[in-house]
Amino acid sequence: LKRRCLYHWIDHPDFERELEIVRLRAPEVSEALAREVAAAVASLRDLDLYKRPGVAETIDWAQALARLGRVHLDDAAVIATLGTVLKYREDQQRVRDAVPEIVADAIANNA
Repeated sequence: LKRRCLYHWIDHPDFERELEIVRLRAPEVSEALAREVAAAVASLRDLDLYKRPGVAETIDWAQALARLGRVHLDDAAVIATLGTVLKYREDQQRVRDAVPEIVADAIANNA
């Protein structure tokens, strides 16, 4: 069996582009929540994770939070929905201690 696969690696989008994608794919998400989620995901990507979240995870996370009635990030909602954005248990455990800082930064930078 011959394997014929081509891989093309694409960098994650910058904040503004990712926000634009979330607005397009998840119009039910409030502007404030979309901004905060995009900022939080950017922070998560800077951590030493097994699998950094992609744009699909950003969209899924924003939609999950919106369905829970959130219009802003908060520590409890982030911890409850980490499985939406981080797929490995080890990554979730690594991030739990940093949640208050990630949430505070996401809110402060997008207020």
